[in-house]
Amino acid sequence: MKKKREIPLVVISDVHLGTYGCQAKELLHYLKSIHPQTLVLNGDIIDMWSFSKNYFPSSHMNVLRQILKMSNQGTRVIYITGNHDETLRKYSDLILGNFELVDKLILELDGKKTWIFHGDVFDSSTKGYAKILAKLGGKGYDLLILINSFINWLRVLFGKEKRSFSKMIKDSVKKAVAFVSNFETTAAEIAIEKGYSYVVCGHIHKPQMKEIVNEHGKVLYLNSGDWVENLTALEYKKKKWSIYHYQKSEFADQDPNEIDTTYDIITKILSE
Repeated sequence: MKKKREIPLVVISDVHLGTYGCQAKELLHYLKSIHPQTLVLNGDIIDMWSFSKNYFPSSHMNVLRQILKMSNQGTRVIYITGNHDETLRKYSDLILGNFELVDKLILELDGKKTWIFHGDVFDSSTKGYAKILAKLGGKGYDLLILINSFINWLRVLFGKEKRSFSKMIKDSVKKAVAFVSNFETTAAEIAIEKGYSYVVCGHIHKPQMKEIVNEHGKVLYLNSGDWVENLTALEYKKKKWSIYHYQKSEFADQDPNEIDTTYDIITKILSE
């Protein structure tokens, strides 16, 4: 087994445990490969909007078990609530050992103030497209992800790599591109106004790291992406941020007998 990577800070978001699109097996591989001092779960980790589907397989539960194990072994775990797990907001500011539940977080990293929050607070200020995203996050988005999962199941059968066709579709929609741009600009402008050096979001499933400058200053905008389409995380080490992209080849020696559950998922849906 490879030695775990020591990382001061890791940020993940938009895992959507409890949905058909969640890539829980891949996330578990990643979590088992790292030993962070602090793990920030930046919203939409558990998708409570989808609990009515009565779908929460063992692979999803194993992710929660691994996070609890990391907490028990000394990692500071900070769960920031998002819109899909907003039910948890009634328990905000809860602290249990190394586990904390908050709505937003301000950290000081090597003397630089860092503002971390999920990002759904901007939905009311980004006009009508937020409603479209919400719908995509429901039945329409689930169908898109399900079709994508079936196509990838076939690709794997024929020895090809998985591809996110749903992501390609969203990235090609002009309104979606404009929404992402407005989201990033809004987050950056507020962060600059408040004097933060870094602003870290999730919510829009778009991994990003870029400096944004206006007449009042500059800020490094970061987005941790998701574990549905992009399979990304943010890592902070040696005073630098980086975007981690999951690569199947890194974990080729793990779980060799594990069967892709896509077929089982499709069978379950068709039988409902």
